[in-house]
Amino acid sequence: MNKVVLIILALLLPPIAVFLKNGAGKDLIINIVLCLIFFFPGMVHALWLTTKS
Repeated sequence: MNKVVLIILALLLPPIAVFLKNGAGKDLIINIVLCLIFFFPGMVHALWLTTKS
């Protein structure tokens, strides 16, 4: 998947970006919980996951 598209998705819909990058797993669950607590930590987590490697 194009990295620019993943970054845009990470800003708008963090769990979808994490799912497209890593699939369903612990990172997706962590991101959903972070988004439910407050949107900003979920967005930062998604950006971190999509930009690493």
